[in-house]
Amino acid sequence: MNKDELRERMTDFAVRVIKMVDALPSSISGSTVARQVIRSGTSPSANYRAACLAKSDKDFINKLKMVEEELDETCHWQEIIMRSQMMKESRLRPLHQECCELLNIIAKSIVTTKARMSADEIVNSNK
Repeated sequence: MNKDELRERMTDFAVRVIKMVDALPSSISGSTVARQVIRSGTSPSANYRAACLAKSDKDFINKLKMVEEELDETCHWQEIIMRSQMMKESRLRPLHQECCELLNIIAKSIVTTKARMSADEIVNSNK
C-alpha cells in the first residue's frame, strides 16, 4: 500500500468514525464518549497527512507516533462502547477491526523507518 492509498484509507476511517459517533446514544455517557472518540478517531487522518509532508525521517517518525497514539486511543474508546453496549458489537466490530489494522500498519511503518535510519547511520559511519 502506498502513501496515497493509506491517506485515503485514513480519511475513510475518519468519516466512518464520524458516522459511528452520530449513532451513539444522546445520554450523558454517550455524549461524553462521543466527544472523546470524535477527536481521537478523526485526528489520525490529519496527522498522517502531516507525516507525509515531514521534513526528515525523524520528523516522519514523530508524526507517525501521534497517529499511532490516536489510533490506539480510538481502539480503546471503541472497546468501551462495545463493552458498555452503547452500540451493538456486531455493528461496531468492522470499524474496530479497521482501527486495529491501521494501528498495525502505522506501528510497522515506524519500525521500518527506524531500521532504515539505523542502516543509513551504519553506512554513513563506514565512509
